[in-house]
Amino acid sequence: MSESRSPIINRRGFVAAGAAGAVALGMGGSIGRARAAQPVKVGLLLPLSGSLAREGQSCKRGAEVTPALLADLGMPVQLMIADTETNIDTARTRAEKLIADGAQVLIGAFESAQTLAVAQVCEQRGVPLVINIAAAPNITEQGFKTVFRNFPTAPRLVGEGLSLMKDLFKASGVTPSKAVFMHNNDTFGSAMAGAVGKIFPTLDMPFAIAETISYDGAARDLAVEVGKAKATGADLLILVAHGEDSIKVIREMVKQRFEPKAIVSPGSPGMYEVQFYKTLGKYADYSMTNLPWINPKSKMSQALLAAFAKAYPDALFEMNVGYTFEAILIAADAAKRAGSPEPKALLEVLPATNITDHVMIGGAITFDAKGQNNNTRSATIQNFGGKPLVVLPAEAAEAKPVFPVPGWQQRG
Repeated sequence: MSESRSPIINRRGFVAAGAAGAVALGMGGSIGRARAAQPVKVGLLLPLSGSLAREGQSCKRGAEVTPALLADLGMPVQLMIADTETNIDTARTRAEKLIADGAQVLIGAFESAQTLAVAQVCEQRGVPLVINIAAAPNITEQGFKTVFRNFPTAPRLVGEGLSLMKDLFKASGVTPSKAVFMHNNDTFGSAMAGAVGKIFPTLDMPFAIAETISYDGAARDLAVEVGKAKATGADLLILVAHGEDSIKVIREMVKQRFEPKAIVSPGSPGMYEVQFYKTLGKYADYSMTNLPWINPKSKMSQALLAAFAKAYPDALFEMNVGYTFEAILIAADAAKRAGSPEPKALLEVLPATNITDHVMIGGAITFDAKGQNNNTRSATIQNFGGKPLVVLPAEAAEAKPVFPVPGWQQRG
C-alpha cells in the first residue's frame, strides 16, 4: 500500500495550515513572545534502533521539526539526540553522556523500563526529565523530584480505553458477549495487563474476558497464542501490542480465520503506524485503538502539521510526533519562564507549568505533586484505507465507527 496519502490526522480541515505555517502558533496560555537569551539544550533519548526503532524514529521526526516552530515564539532549543537501541543499559549510559555533554533537560524515552533507568540518572544528577511517552505507573511513584510526565499512566489509558469501548457499543447498537485479552509481556504490556485486571471489574463492562494471553513480542510467530484466543470463542479481541507483534497477530488471525467483531487496543502503539498499513494492506483496516491523539482543531496542531508535511511528506502524523513536540515545548516554556536554561532553574518552575495551547486532545498541561499530567484524554481511532481517523468522541470525530467489522475476505 502506498504511503503517499500521509501525513495524517487526516488532512481534512488542515488546508489552510500549509499557508499559515508558524504564524498559526500565535496563542495565549503561559507562552509569550519575548526571545529567550539562549537556547535550552535538550537531550532527547529515543529507541532509534532495535525492536522499537519505528516508534523511536517517529518521535525523532516530530522533534526535528520543533525547534523552528518554537524559535518563532521566542523559545529557542538545541536538540542533542541519542539512540537507546531499545536497551535499558544503553539508555542509562546515553543519559549520562548527554548530561556530561551539557544537556540541561532530558526527554524520553518512549519505553517504560528505559525511561525509569533514565529517571534514576536524572534524579542523581539533578537534571529534569520530561517524559514524552511511557505509561508504567511506577515511574511517577518513586518520589522523584526531577521527573515530569506528559503522558497518561497505564491505568488511565486502560480506564479511558475501556470506557470508550462502551461508547462504541452504544453508537453501533451492537455489544460483544465475550472478549479475549492478548498482550506483549514487556514492561509496558505487563503494566497494561495489570491495569486491565484491576480496572475491568470496576467499570461494569457488558462482556466478560474469557482469557488473558501473554506473549513474547520477539517470538518468530504467534500461532499458538492466536490459536488459544480463537479457541475461547470470543467475539472481541482486546490487544496490547507494539508494531512488529501487532502485525504478527493480524497475520495469524487471517491464517486461522479468527474473525471477532473487532480488534480494539485500550491504548498501545502498533495498529495506527505506517508499517502496519504498508505490511498488511486491507487487513489493517477497521482495527481500533483507544489512546491520546492529536487535536485536529488546535491551531498549534495545524502549524505542526504544516511543518511536518513539508519535512516528511510520506510519514504519518500521529501521537508519537505530538507528544514529542509537547515534551520539547514543556522544556522550552520552562526555560522561558525561568529566564535561564540551567537545570536548577528549570526544576524550580516546571511544577508550575500551565500550558493551555498545545497539540494533544485534553486540558492544560499541568503537573501534580508526583510530576504527572492528569489532564490527558483519549479518543478512538479506526483505520480506513491506510489512515487512522478519529471516530469517538463524537465532537471530535472525522468518521463514523464501523462495528462489527467486515470479515477478512469481505474487505477491499
